[in-house]
Amino acid sequence: MNPSEARRLLGAFIRAHRERLSPPAKALGRRRTPGWRREELADAAGLGVTWITWLEQGRAVNASVPALCRLAEALQLTPAERMSLFDLAGKRDPLASHAPTTDLPAELLCLPGHVSAPAYLLDASYAAIAWNDQAGELFVGWLDTGAEQPNQLEFVFLSERARDLLGDWPERARRLVAEFRADFNRAPGDVRLQALAESLAERSADFERIWRSQDVLNRDGGVRTFSHPERGESQFFQTTFHLASHAGVKLVCLLPLCRDADQGIGDASDQA
Repeated sequence: MNPSEARRLLGAFIRAHRERLSPPAKALGRRRTPGWRREELADAAGLGVTWITWLEQGRAVNASVPALCRLAEALQLTPAERMSLFDLAGKRDPLASHAPTTDLPAELLCLPGHVSAPAYLLDASYAAIAWNDQAGELFVGWLDTGAEQPNQLEFVFLSERARDLLGDWPERARRLVAEFRADFNRAPGDVRLQALAESLAERSADFERIWRSQDVLNRDGGVRTFSHPERGESQFFQTTFHLASHAGVKLVCLLPLCRDADQGIGDASDQA
């Protein structure tokens, strides 16, 4: 999409939502158009009428983040509408990186329990907030410890058991940090992620070294190998689902790749 088309879509979005607003209680006289006048929107948002006009007309004007925040509040946008406003303007909403992610409704916290393979929910700061029994049995030293919201990054870099459990630990650790770096860069103002990165860099030389590399990866999943202390080696295909209703929350599922009667785990086709 070229810049002029993006500006046109932004202008049409703002105008449509301005015209949906009920006229202010103090409004006088007959109105030839629905909703608020541009002057009324400008007054409510503390912005210039000319700026609002040019923005709606798709002109090349600078829409700063503070101005967009005031505009979103004046337009009384829902969270989804606010997200679209910032997306169309090509800006990052500062509220998006600070949205709470741990207060999930019971229906979402139950998600891992509906999966017959190992599955767990991670919040935006990589703390496990829910998992099923299969995940607890697989991730010894992490999800079987009884800790409240155990953190995946802290387990991988601060626990010796992780180095034994995770096959090819150096590559798994490098990939996890690169995935965390991608999430960190999407929300650079999130104090939780900043504190977690600083804490891990102080306590783990491996994390600090990988973190400095600035590598970035999406959480694409793939084959994961485990060396379980009781069950031996097993392989899973990992896939990740992002919850649309809660930014940063991920459902991670590990589908077994091979049958092992002693482990009591069937292949992926049996888990459908």
